[in-house]
Amino acid sequence: MKWPFPRQVGITLLVVVLLAAYPMLRFASGPVIGGALIGAALSTLNVMLGYLAIEYAYGKSSTVFLRTVMGGMGLRLLFMLGSMTVLILLCRVHTAALMVSVLGFYVIFLVLEVLFLQRKVLVNNQR
Repeated sequence: MKWPFPRQVGITLLVVVLLAAYPMLRFASGPVIGGALIGAALSTLNVMLGYLAIEYAYGKSSTVFLRTVMGGMGLRLLFMLGSMTVLILLCRVHTAALMVSVLGFYVIFLVLEVLFLQRKVLVNNQR
């Protein structure tokens, strides 16, 4: 496993948490903060699983790559759906905080994932 992408995800997570810390601590209640943190953790796990799928499949045949990455994306989305359902229905996590946090981090991390994949392809094409 190479560390630049996980480091980039960690730095992004830290920056967003630090930027949101004051408003959240000042204006949000405990359940809202908890829901937001759980959403951030869920999205971070999602992007790291995507990273591992890309690292595993990169350099293999295009069929294996597409199956692994696209199939993995479908499985990750099902995992996210199942996790959020359990968190909302059984654990009574604050729904709006969870959803906004998951969506926000999902979009940010999706951009990072696409840029990571694009950089890998560019480096490979230059060789």
